[in-house]
Order: sequence, then structure tokens, then C-alpha cells
Amino acid sequence: MPPRSPLPQRHGLESAWVRTPDQGECRRLAAADGVPPAGSGQAPWATMRDFLVWKLPRIGPARIDEMLARGRFVGCDGDAMDRATPFTAQTFVYFHRDLPVEKPVPFPIEILHRDERILVVDKPHFLSSIPRGAHVLESVVVKLRTQLGMPELTVAHRLDRVTAGVLILTCQRRWRRPYQELFEHHQVHKIYRAVAPALDLPPEGVEVASHIVKQRGVLQATELPGSPPNARTRIRLLERRGDLGLYEALPLTGKTHQIRLHLMRLGAPILNDPFYPEVLDIPVDDFSRPLQLQAFEASFTDPVTGEPRCFRSRRTLSCWPGVTGRR
Repeated sequence: MPPRSPLPQRHGLESAWVRTPDQGECRRLAAADGVPPAGSGQAPWATMRDFLVWKLPRIGPARIDEMLARGRFVGCDGDAMDRATPFTAQTFVYFHRDLPVEKPVPFPIEILHRDERILVVDKPHFLSSIPRGAHVLESVVVKLRTQLGMPELTVAHRLDRVTAGVLILTCQRRWRRPYQELFEHHQVHKIYRAVAPALDLPPEGVEVASHIVKQRGVLQATELPGSPPNARTRIRLLERRGDLGLYEALPLTGKTHQIRLHLMRLGAPILNDPFYPEVLDIPVDDFSRPLQLQAFEASFTDPVTGEPRCFRSRRTLSCWPGVTGRR
């Protein structure tokens, strides 16, 4: 990991960083590319600008030159680099990336609980948990770091962008590990609610098990028939209204999209699901049809104090009005 960045947060975001190769890596790269060593030692780059153009092709040479002219690339000492800064091996370069253009999510974040260690919020649909890809400023972490003046705020776990409900964050870096480990070790009891076509299930519900895999860059997760189950969900019907049902889902494992896949496997795909049973071409700024899935409740034993904790969403699912977690 790099040393602490000399750059302050911008819009609630930490700076990005890249590391230049060491001398051995430089020699190997020069030999592989057939490029005669230039600049410092055996490096194939004469300047830091040349290295950045090679390392950051998505930004592009023209934009890198603009950023260098504005002093937006700095070293560990905070000194700005320019086009003539000589290449130095095995050093860190810090910078803030350009932000994507985002349409604001028109739903508020409600705070359910706040103390010195954790912040618990009721995340709305369509708001990303963390800055990622095209969703940066429109993420819970970035919004609340700025609004609450909490620069070390981070998530203890994640919810899909299209899922609403209980999201737990830690207030300072020193509390991050204990609360993240609760989720990593499956020590948090989670209850979800979903609206989907009504099925005739036994009163005690059913347990669905399958082997789920999710490939990076592929929107849908898939189930592998015949493979040992790695995902289990208990599902029961809470209430029926005509052809629709309100379901309670208890994930016993934490695979990506497992509740969505398991309800679909029962024959009840969740209403307004943009990925299942098929991927729909919905604009990223279309907020009219929220996925009818809610992280309704999270309970656990506090890893610091040992006290029982339970947090419940106060939101309603738009296709099932009148049912909330308010006591």
C-alpha cells in the first residue's frame, strides 16, 4: 500500500495513485517492448509524463498534459510534477481523477442511527453504496462524507445500487475492521423483503440452494446445475395481494444477486428487476421503476461493546405500500 496521500479529499473522494516500476521491472519492460532504456537508469521513460501516458491510456496524452500543466500530479512530498519532471523508479504519484457527469438520485438518505463508531442509514434505490464506475458523487459514502463532514466514513458492507434499505458504515478508520469482519464471517442476521408474483409456498417457507457464479464484467450471475451449493436462501410468503406477494428472504450465504436468482428459480422474479430474467436496456438515469427488493433488517452483536444491535428500514416498497419497519 502507498503512503498516505499528500492530497486532501476532493468532493469526499480520496486521490488515486500509481506506482512507478522498480529498476528491475523497468529493465524487463524495456526488453519486452524493444525500447532502448532512456532517462533514469534503465527506465524506458525519460520523464514522469512519458510514464503516465503509458500507465494511464484511458486518460490520454492530451488530458495528462493539461493535468500536468495544472499541477494535478504530485509525489509523496506533495510537490507538483510537470512535463519535464525526470522519471524516478519505485515512487508513488497521486492525482484526482476527472469525475463523470451524473444525474442526481432524487431520493434522500435517511439516518437510522449514529454513534462514535457506526452510522446506519436507510439507503434509497438507485444510489450506489460506494463510488464506482459511473456512480461517484451519487454514492452514499461520498454524499455523506461531504454532508456530515466525516472524511473517514466508509461502508462495512455493500448493497447493490438498485437495492434499498439498511446500510452500515463505520465513522473512523480504526473501527472499519471489526465491523467489516462481522459481515465477512457471516455474523450479521439479515432479512430482506421483496415483491414478486405470489406463489403457493408452505407457511414455514422453503430453502433454496444452488451454486452461483458471477464473472467480472458480466451483469448477470448464473447458477451451475449439478455443482455443490454455495448459496442458500430461506424464503417465505408474508402476504398476498391478488397476483402479487410480499416475501421475506433470509440469505444464509452472501453470493452476489442470490436472492434475486433464488426467487426467480422458484418462478417469482422480483418486480422491476433490470437483470433477471433478462437484462433490460434501461437508462442509468431512469428512476421510475425501482427494484422491489429491500434490505429490511440487520442484527448482530456489537464487536466492540458486546451489546445486541438491530436496525430496521423505514422505507416502503412502491409496489407494496403501507408496510414499513416503523414500530
